[in-house]
Amino acid sequence: MAGCMKIINGFISANARFMVLAVLLMCLPQISQQDTGEEHEITNLRDGDEYVMSGSNRFCYRNTVLPTWRQTWTRIQVKVWSSKVFKVDTVEGEEELQELDRFSFWGWFQSLLREKHNETVINVSLFSKKTCFKVDPIGNAQYTVKPIRKFDIYLFLLFLAGALLFFFADSLSRSQAFFYSAGMSTGMIASLIILFFILARFLPKKSPFYVLIVGGWSFSVYAIQLVFRNLSIILREHWHVALGYVAIVGFISFAVCYRYGPLVDEKSINILSWTLQLFGLLLVYLGIQIQQVAFALIVAALFTKNLGYPVYLLVAAWRKIKQYIYWKPQPRRLLTEEEYQKEAEEETRRALEELRKYCNSPEFSPWKTVSRIQSPKRFADFVEGSPHLMPNEVSVHAQEYGFGGSFFEDELFDTDDEDDDDIVPVMKPE
Repeated sequence: MAGCMKIINGFISANARFMVLAVLLMCLPQISQQDTGEEHEITNLRDGDEYVMSGSNRFCYRNTVLPTWRQTWTRIQVKVWSSKVFKVDTVEGEEELQELDRFSFWGWFQSLLREKHNETVINVSLFSKKTCFKVDPIGNAQYTVKPIRKFDIYLFLLFLAGALLFFFADSLSRSQAFFYSAGMSTGMIASLIILFFILARFLPKKSPFYVLIVGGWSFSVYAIQLVFRNLSIILREHWHVALGYVAIVGFISFAVCYRYGPLVDEKSINILSWTLQLFGLLLVYLGIQIQQVAFALIVAALFTKNLGYPVYLLVAAWRKIKQYIYWKPQPRRLLTEEEYQKEAEEETRRALEELRKYCNSPEFSPWKTVSRIQSPKRFADFVEGSPHLMPNEVSVHAQEYGFGGSFFEDELFDTDDEDDDDIVPVMKPE
């Protein structure tokens, strides 16, 4: 009996599913699945031109400019605006554009999810040779299509913000002002995500609640995208609501940050610094249209940030090598006559003092020296401190060359009293 009831219940359930599927098929748009072979006219767009159209139309933009490093911050956009709402389907080529008229369940499902708006922007990749799209307004409404190629200041600012964040991540991770401002900004932007994260900790860990958590996260991300997409309208028409939200959520975020305080642990500070550096590199990548240039700048930033000391060593080594390669002998400054005379006197006195010290040292052999010199008494007097020149020698030198300075005058007049009889008076040359 129980088995029979299970079979009956299964049959009823299968019939119910079949009825739901039949209702869905009846609600599908009545479009022929056969290809009639008729192709719709496609309008080719050119930069800067405006196209005022009405009804459903198809467009293609051909990119004929080869992207180089000069187009690093160049953006190609196609703006579509109208007084009434419309839908836009974007594809890569003309064949896919023609296939939009053919019925497919996946295409129908995507059309249900695609929202309608009265103004949109289609971003065209610099490396895409052709981008096609279909505009489907309500009824026979009129709309305007305009392709634009321009320097995007927002891309450059995004790149600049990423570079600054990467290079100053260490100092920002230790700044209290950055801690509170980042905490308040995160709380205001991702308040719904934080709310679902807190609720997930109190919900039972069962499968239905997991579905609720995943759905809440998805709804939060969708709500954030929707707010940023309509931010200008919100600030213009509902500024008081936006101001109240910023005040309340900002105060709550500041209170939470104040409760836990800035980071103190060195490991936590390092983790925050690494996170900021990765986020900065992500902004650098998103702020550059050409991937090769983005990767090159990222590698250069990593090399400069983490290999600064080896680079400093290489620069210092190169400077030293450069000195030897391009070395030129510096011309020596010549001495003046007074400097030459003074240096000669000082060096002579120093040499005589060193000689006297050596003669008085234990290493000196006096008997061996005395046996070799002609005037042992004169040598002994010199060792005891007497002048090394005789008065007549000084007189002869003065007559031939003139006095050589104060040193020779001292040698002439600083003699012992016992040798006064041997002094020959010499007139000092004028």
